[in-house]
Amino acid sequence: MSLLVGVEYCKTDAQGRFKMPAAIKKQLDIVSDTRYFVRKSIYNDCLEVFTYDAFQREVSFLNTNLNLYDPDSKKLYRRFIEGNMLEMDSFERLLIPEAMRQSAHITKEIVIIGSGNFLEIWAAETYKKLEDDKFDYKQVAKNLLLNVNAKQSN
Repeated sequence: MSLLVGVEYCKTDAQGRFKMPAAIKKQLDIVSDTRYFVRKSIYNDCLEVFTYDAFQREVSFLNTNLNLYDPDSKKLYRRFIEGNMLEMDSFERLLIPEAMRQSAHITKEIVIIGSGNFLEIWAAETYKKLEDDKFDYKQVAKNLLLNVNAKQSN
């Protein structure tokens, strides 16, 4: 799978289905596998959609890096794998389950963000608020990225 990038605006129908935008679809290998996994983000008020292959890698990473006999690790693991399997239909639509739509406040208009190895699905209103949040990207980038090259050289 390639790196998923881009921002696409689209709408869900009355059943909660949306057609995968062409720009995103070109980045996905939908010929060989049309399965996806959707979960509620622990970081933001959105949904995260993984291809089935990317989700398997995520679970493998969690299994390798968490001690599932530790209660905190087990709880975090459970939260990360809590979600729904989806399958793209013949019209290249995905159905977002009702409970997932409610948890992310999705009604009709959505924003799909390519976020590396998964997609984020935002209610358009929620995403608009995120864009207007007064976050100081320049200062945070300076604080977090200024010395990255120096650290990598060591």
